[in-house]
Amino acid sequence: MDDALGTLRGGYDERRLMSGHSKWATTKHKKAIIDSRRAKSWAKLIKNIEVAAKLGGPDLAGNPTLFDAVQKAKKTSVPKDNIDRAVKRGAGIGGEAVEYLSIMYEGYGPNGVALMIECLTDNKNRAAAEVRTALSRNGGTLADPGSVAYNFSRKGVIVVGSEGTTEDDVMMAALEAGAEEIEPHAEGFEIVTEATDLVAVRTALQEAGIDYESADVEFVPNLKVEIDADTARKIFRLIDALEDSEDVQNVFTNFDLTAEVQAELENDDA
Repeated sequence: MDDALGTLRGGYDERRLMSGHSKWATTKHKKAIIDSRRAKSWAKLIKNIEVAAKLGGPDLAGNPTLFDAVQKAKKTSVPKDNIDRAVKRGAGIGGEAVEYLSIMYEGYGPNGVALMIECLTDNKNRAAAEVRTALSRNGGTLADPGSVAYNFSRKGVIVVGSEGTTEDDVMMAALEAGAEEIEPHAEGFEIVTEATDLVAVRTALQEAGIDYESADVEFVPNLKVEIDADTARKIFRLIDALEDSEDVQNVFTNFDLTAEVQAELENDDA
């Protein structure tokens, strides 16, 4: 077993060293936003549940997207009754029905940072106006379709907390199930998979007794750009403004933060 782990680690260490830290920094930033805007966060999680139930049905066992959406809502303390009602609405049970349009906007933030802005909305005009306003007021611009998307790939992203979990445990479970990359952080681990392997890797973690905080299909940049602290502050303000819209579900970027920049940003919050 040790030899097998050594083999896995040998092919993994180089990839890990090359990976950036921007995703985890963004995740930490998003947690701060969620703490201060819990009601809006719950509304977006409920919307994810409704869409997942509409597309794949109300059975969690047979609908892995719904399973992960429900798990994420539970971990954010969304009440069970709210979750149950969202599943029924999405599946059309009881006469209620939901109809959302999925839209992806592309844009640039300060210093040319690329943005993929994922929306779920029942009003396309409102969503477009709010995205455009948030960008224009915070140093960003809309981009032509395809001009940003080519630099991103759809990947499965699983976040695992560090409590009670070792790096070797996560590596053994995730890499053997098909994970492409595992990046350790002070708060835990981020696992990147092919989008089609997300459920298999998530299931392998569960079978190994490893709890996870979230499992989502996201847009991951193929090439990251390092930014300084001043640019990072501007980007975070722009992300705040975009996520303040009820129609914006996720914002994906290609920025990277060095350890020095992260430390400077953490001092801002001290």
